[in-house]
Amino acid sequence: MSKQINVALIGNPNTGKTSVFNALTGLNQKVGNYPGITVEKKEGICKLPRGVKAHIIDLPGTYSLNASSLDENVVIELLLNKNDKDFPDVAVVISDVENLKRNLLLFTQIKDLEIPTLLVINMSDRMGYKGITLDIEYLEQQLNTKIALVSTRKNEGINNLKQLIANYKDIPVSPCLNATEIDKEYFDNLRKAFPNQLIYKLWLVITQDVNFGTINRNEFDAVADFKTKSKSDLKRLQQKETIKRYQFINKVLKKGQTIDASKAKDLRTKFDRILTHRFWGYFIFLFILLLIFQAIYDWSSIPMDAIDSAFASLGEWANTQLPEGTFTSLLADGIIPGLGGVVIFIPQIAFLFLFIAILEESGYMSRVVFLMDKVMRRFGLSGKSVVPLISGTACAIPAIMATRNIESWKERLITILVTPFTTCAARLPVYLIIIALVIPEGRFLGLISYQALTLMLLYLIGFGTAVLSAYVLNKILKIKSKSFFVVEMPNYKLPLLKNVALTVVEKTKAFVFGAGKIILAISIVLWFLASFGPGEEFKNAKTIVETKYASQNLSEDELEEHIASHKLEHSFIGITGRAIEPAIRPLGYDWKIGIAIVSSFAAREVFVGTLATIYSVGSDEEETIKNRMAGEVNPILGGPLFNFASGISLLLFYAFAMQCMSTLAIVKKETNSWKWPMWQLVIMSAFAYVVALIAFQVLK
Repeated sequence: MSKQINVALIGNPNTGKTSVFNALTGLNQKVGNYPGITVEKKEGICKLPRGVKAHIIDLPGTYSLNASSLDENVVIELLLNKNDKDFPDVAVVISDVENLKRNLLLFTQIKDLEIPTLLVINMSDRMGYKGITLDIEYLEQQLNTKIALVSTRKNEGINNLKQLIANYKDIPVSPCLNATEIDKEYFDNLRKAFPNQLIYKLWLVITQDVNFGTINRNEFDAVADFKTKSKSDLKRLQQKETIKRYQFINKVLKKGQTIDASKAKDLRTKFDRILTHRFWGYFIFLFILLLIFQAIYDWSSIPMDAIDSAFASLGEWANTQLPEGTFTSLLADGIIPGLGGVVIFIPQIAFLFLFIAILEESGYMSRVVFLMDKVMRRFGLSGKSVVPLISGTACAIPAIMATRNIESWKERLITILVTPFTTCAARLPVYLIIIALVIPEGRFLGLISYQALTLMLLYLIGFGTAVLSAYVLNKILKIKSKSFFVVEMPNYKLPLLKNVALTVVEKTKAFVFGAGKIILAISIVLWFLASFGPGEEFKNAKTIVETKYASQNLSEDELEEHIASHKLEHSFIGITGRAIEPAIRPLGYDWKIGIAIVSSFAAREVFVGTLATIYSVGSDEEETIKNRMAGEVNPILGGPLFNFASGISLLLFYAFAMQCMSTLAIVKKETNSWKWPMWQLVIMSAFAYVVALIAFQVLK
C-alpha cells in the first residue's frame, strides 16, 4: 500500500493557486465544505515519484495569518491543529512572480510554525516580459527553503514541484527570521510560562479569535504579564511584526530579485483607465452582460430542445413499452419528468459558468467588483454582491453559494436574502407562455416587440426589487459586522482552457446534484398527490365520465382526456387546488392555476408542465397548450380566464414569490438556520400576493 501525505496549498488571492492545484490534481478532485461551515474545501489526489500519493488541499486565499474573515480562519486553524486529519506534512506557498514581496509575508509567517514549507514562484513565463531576474540559489539560502519556478500556462516546472513535494523531509523547518525581537521581554515570559508550546503558535492564540485544539485561552489568565497587554498593545505588536518581516523581505529581495523597468511592458494601466472609468466602465459592463445573456439563450436553445425531446420520448417509451401499473406511472409521470426538469437547464447553467469563469480568469471580474462597490454600498451590499446577483439570472442556487467570498456577515446575509428576486432561468417558461397569451403582438415605436419589452421589464423589476430590498434590510437588520472592501486587481491574462473547463464541470455538477436531488424527490411527491385521491369521485372517475358524456359520441382519446382531467380534479393535489381557490380568486386565478402554483413550489418551471397535465395535453405541444389556455373561461367574471389583468397579476406573482424549494434548502445550508429561509418564504410570498392582488384589481 503506497504512502499518502497531506499537502496544503496556501497563498494570497490571485497568485494562481487554483491553476497549480488543477495542474497537480487534474480531474482527481472534489469540492465540498469544511465541517460545520460554508467555506469551500477543494481536495485532490496527486501521484508523486516513488509511488507516493499526495492528498492536496487547496486552502482559501489569505494575505497573512492575521485572520479577518471566515475563510482566513480556516487556514490558521488547520495549520495550528496537529490533530486535524488534514494537517499538512508540507505547506506549499504559491506566490506570483510580479508580487513576490507581498506574497513572502505569508511565507515567513508559516515558516515560524516550523512546518516544512516549500515556495512556489508562479507565472515564471512573465519574468522576461516584466524584466524580472531571480537568484534562486540565494533566495533558497536566505528563506531557508526550496523554491520551484512554475508556469501553469506553459506547463513548466510541475514535475520539479512534484519531486520537491515528495522530498519534503529535506526542507528545513527552522524560521528564516526571529520575529520575537519586536518585544524580547514579552516573548521570553511567554516561553517560560508555556515551555512546551511553539512560541509563534502561542502568539497567534493570544492575538486572534480562532480555535486551536488543546490550548485553552483561559490558561493565559494565570500569567499576570499577559493581562497587561491590552488589545491596542497587541495590535501595535502585530504592526511591529509586519514591519520587521517586510524589513527582512526587502533585504533579501534587494539582492535576490532584479527588475529592469526598461524591459517591462505594461498595458494594465491603460486597460484599467477604460474598464474602471466612472461612466464608460458601467456601459462596457452592461454591453458585456448583454452579449453574455444573448449568447446563453442563443447557444443553449439547441441542446435544451434536444434534451426536452429526449425526455419526452423517454417518457412516451416508458408508457408504451412497460406494462401498465403504478411503477410505470411513477417512472413515466414522476421520475422521468423530474429528471428532465433538472437536466434541461444544464446548458444554460454551464454556459453561464463558462462566461463567468472566463471573466474571472481574465482578471476582468475583479474590475467589475471594484466598479460596482460604490453603487452597491448605498443599498447595504458589497461590490462582491454583483457576482451572485448576476449568477442569479441562471439559477439562485449557485448564486447564493457565490456569496461566500463576502467578508461582512451582514452584507453576505442581505445578498443571500435578496438574490432570489433576480429573474432565474426557471421563470422563463412561465413568463414566455403567459406573455404570449396576454401581451399583444406588435412593436414599440416600430423597433422592439411589446412581448420582448415585457420580458426585459420583468428582468429589470427583479433586479430593482433585489436592490431596494437590500436597502430596507440594511436599515432593519441590527447585525454588527465588520465592513471593509479589499479586492485584488490581478494582471490581465488569457484564460487557461483547463481551468475554465474544470470550473464549468464542478459548478454544473454542484447544481445538478444539489438542486437535482430535491427536485426529483418533490416530483415524486407531486406525482403521488396527482395520481391518487380519496372518495368515490376519484375511484369511480371512469364510470362517472362515461355516464356524463354517454350522449356525445366522444372518441376513445377524448374520453381518456376527460377521465384524466376528472381524476386530477379529485386527486389530493386537485382537492388542494379547490381548497385554496377562495384565497387566489381575488388575484384572477381559478383552481387549476392554484394547482400549478402549489406544484411549482418544487421548481417554478413545473408551472407549465402542470397546466399541460390539467388541460389534458402533452407538455411538448406548447401551441396547443396556449390555445386551450386562451379558451379557458373565468367561472366568476366570465370572459377569458387568461386576460391582460390576470396575466400581469400572474407574471408579477412569479416575479416576486419564493416558488423554489431548492433555493430555500440552499439558504438554510448557507445560513446554518431555518430562520432566514422561513422569513424569506413568508415575506416574498406575502409581497407577491399583495402586488398580484393590486395589479389584478386595478387592471380588471
